[in-house]
Amino acid sequence: MTALAIDLSRQELSFDGRVYPVSTSKNGPGEQNGSFCTPRGRHLVRAKIGAGQPENAVFVRRRPTGEIWTPELHARYPGRDWILTRILWLSGCEPGRNRLGSVDTMRRYIYIHGSPEIVEMGKPGSIGCVRMRNRDIIELFERVAPYTELVIRE
Repeated sequence: MTALAIDLSRQELSFDGRVYPVSTSKNGPGEQNGSFCTPRGRHLVRAKIGAGQPENAVFVRRRPTGEIWTPELHARYPGRDWILTRILWLSGCEPGRNRLGSVDTMRRYIYIHGSPEIVEMGKPGSIGCVRMRNRDIIELFERVAPYTELVIRE
C-alpha cells in the first residue's frame, strides 16, 4: 500500500504519484495538545468520514450539520473554522511523539479535510489540520483506504 506524505515546507500532500497543494498550521509544526500546530511523524488514516455528502457540506464534531458552505454562510459566521466535504481523521503511530498523553494526534482531532474555496492553498493557515481543496479531498478520499500510512515531515 502506498503511503501518504505531507511536506510542511512545501505545503504539499503526495499520494500514489499525485501531488496536492495543502494548507497546514499557521503556528507551524508541533505535537503538543493546545498548540494548534500540525503534528509531525508517522500516522495512520484512522477514520474516513463524509462518504456521500455533497461538496461543501459543513461538518461540526465530525457530523454533517445539513449546511452547505457558501460565501453568504461564511459572512454570517466569520470566525468559524470550516471543515467541509470529507474528513480523514489521523492517528499518530509514535508513542511519546504523536501518540498517547499530551501529544496524541487523534485526541487533538487532527484531520485532512476540505475547505472553503476562498482558503489559500500552498501557505500555512489552519489551526493544526491539513486543509485541502474540496475537489482534491473528494478524489483523495476515494483513493485512500482506512489505515493508510501517512508521514508528515518538515
